[in-house]
Amino acid sequence: MPLLVLALVLLAMFAAIALIPVSLVMRYRAGTMRRPSRRWVSSLNVVMLTVSALFFLTVAAMTNLWVPRAFLYAMAGLGTGAVLGLVGLLLTRWETSGRTMHFTPNRWLVLVLSVVIAARVTYGFWRSWHAWSAPVEGASWLVASGAAGSLAAGAVVIGYYLMYSIGVRRRTISHARKGTSEA
Repeated sequence: MPLLVLALVLLAMFAAIALIPVSLVMRYRAGTMRRPSRRWVSSLNVVMLTVSALFFLTVAAMTNLWVPRAFLYAMAGLGTGAVLGLVGLLLTRWETSGRTMHFTPNRWLVLVLSVVIAARVTYGFWRSWHAWSAPVEGASWLVASGAAGSLAAGAVVIGYYLMYSIGVRRRTISHARKGTSEA
């Protein structure tokens, strides 16, 4: 019986790893879809991403106790993501028709973010696999696995979506004000 449970756990782990490419493709497709701009959705996105960013930075600060420069890498990633979010807003296609507004994120920028995540996940697996020998050489396995770089890559995504959501919210509110002032 314990061997069956172990086999099921291993199967679930391998299935999750094998489905990473599928999830990245689905994330790309969802990230490039034309969407209606709704005020409540954009406000909820801003609030939830702000909470996520604060929680992420708190965890990065605690990780900094064991992994040198983890918080610095997380802050740098968040700043880089915010700049990419502004670029994403400039490259977004906005469509207005009457009282409704739709937006379509730039495909190339979404592709770049997806490739960054895929590359970091792949590199993380490779580096973790090779880091098992690190305790023999005197370094911590966690430090040798590249955890600080993984935090930076995650922070880029959080920073991008936070800034992008703030921009979508501002644009939605601006469009709503113009619609009520014309009526």
